[in-house]
Amino acid sequence: MVVSIAGGVKSGKLLEIEAKLYRLLIVGKQKSSAMLEGVDDELEAHANKLDVEREAVMSRLEKQLQSREIFEAVSVQLSESVRRSIDFRLAEPADVLRHTNISEQQVMLLELLQSNAPDLNQVYLYVNDLSWLVLDLTNLVNSASFRNKRPSRSEVKVSDLKLVLSFIGLENLQTLIPYFCVRRWLPSGHANLLWTTRKLWRHNIVTAIASQALARASGNDEAFIYICALLYQLGTSAILNNSAGIYEQIWGSWLREAEASKEREVYDAVLATDFPATQVYEKVMEYGQELNWQLLELLGFADSRITDVLKELSYTMRYADLSAEAALIARGSAFAQILFLEEQRKLYPHERDLIVDYYQFTPEEIEMLRAQNYRKLDLV
Repeated sequence: MVVSIAGGVKSGKLLEIEAKLYRLLIVGKQKSSAMLEGVDDELEAHANKLDVEREAVMSRLEKQLQSREIFEAVSVQLSESVRRSIDFRLAEPADVLRHTNISEQQVMLLELLQSNAPDLNQVYLYVNDLSWLVLDLTNLVNSASFRNKRPSRSEVKVSDLKLVLSFIGLENLQTLIPYFCVRRWLPSGHANLLWTTRKLWRHNIVTAIASQALARASGNDEAFIYICALLYQLGTSAILNNSAGIYEQIWGSWLREAEASKEREVYDAVLATDFPATQVYEKVMEYGQELNWQLLELLGFADSRITDVLKELSYTMRYADLSAEAALIARGSAFAQILFLEEQRKLYPHERDLIVDYYQFTPEEIEMLRAQNYRKLDLV
């Protein structure tokens, strides 16, 4: 007889499955294809080149006992220096915030868009001051796929922001602007985190779309749930961004010093010292969920509904004690966990059954969620 654990305190096995997910996202070496944002060819080429160089160095070190000993000594010192700096940064959420792309203006846009009747004029004022967002939305409207949706189907490119917003429409803006904002908050420009970023973005999008689908099926506020679900990995993104910046600053400094000293073995040892993914994974597990709402509070959104839900998800120990809104996001995240681990062939049937039982999914809900399109945003 199988005893149901539905809604209670998470069992150790459930926590192990969550830890396995984050370890695969952050530490796992699996490469992931680009998602909707397209491929950064230059960064991908750099990431692949770095992998090849490190593999070549490690191959040489394996054949040379003395060089291997130097590598171990240098690598331990370098990794410890990075770890201490990351610990120091994460101890102060305000410092973490300063080293991200998150701004009060962007969060204010999300606040506007999660309301029942967003004011398009207010949305225009905030978008107009974010040049990168203007560019993203304008490029979308002028893309071949979107031109067919425009009223006149004109081939003339649109540059006026008011026209751009009008063509997209409020309902689509409630989907697209949060999407573009959260994508911008992901680690970017870091070759060492290219695959991690793609995997995290995939998990983020599945969580948001699944949560939105569950909200739609239950008659809840789709825009609000979708935005909250996208922000559910905000803390993780911030930790990865900060950690990558710290690592690359220290690693680059050591590499330049080793090159200047013309000590080839030390240079190789520094070059071969990879991003400390395991230590960063541990920091994500420790700080990630709290940073979700702490960063929003630091930006002045302590009284926001979004902040309240993220705080609730951080502190509530039992699924059964969550509010309806928080429960939808927890369930969307749980389904994303199932999907990602299944794709990686890392989920046993009894583990999937455990997640389904705890979050009280019905067979119809699982079928509905599996039918969603997680590769492309569905715009009206």
